[in-house]
Amino acid sequence: MIILGIADLGINLPVLVAQLVNFTILLVVLRLVAWGPLMKMLDERRERIAEGISSADRMKAQAAESERVVQEQIEAARREGQTLVAQAQEIANRITADARTQAQTDAEATLARARNEIQLERDAAIADLRREFGDLTIAAAEKVINSSLDRQSHARLIQEALAESSFREKN
Repeated sequence: MIILGIADLGINLPVLVAQLVNFTILLVVLRLVAWGPLMKMLDERRERIAEGISSADRMKAQAAESERVVQEQIEAARREGQTLVAQAQEIANRITADARTQAQTDAEATLARARNEIQLERDAAIADLRREFGDLTIAAAEKVINSSLDRQSHARLIQEALAESSFREKN
């Protein structure tokens, strides 16, 4: 009855049993032959993906570290540049101050030389004026005395005239 009921459904029981045995054999063969290598290949792929992800994480961490190092180097270079600029400004200020001091010293030396030259020229003019005055005095004295005096007498008369005159050198 059960067999007749199955046959009424259009199922052939010996063919069904043969197909079940064939399927089981095929399943066992596939399990032995294909399942192991397929699972091994999937496990290897999973490991490569995990390695790739961890490698990407390491590279990301290295990139962040490299970026931090580069930023530190840039900051250090910026500080060094600012230090160099400050030093250059100090040197420029020092050079400017030295130049001003040197110019002032040169101006003072020039002024002192000019004063000395003026004093020398003044002294020379006074000496010339004394000689002229002495010559005029002698000439006037000769005319008054109507005779020529000797050189010592001239010099003595000149000294006396200068001592009494208002042209005496003021020291």
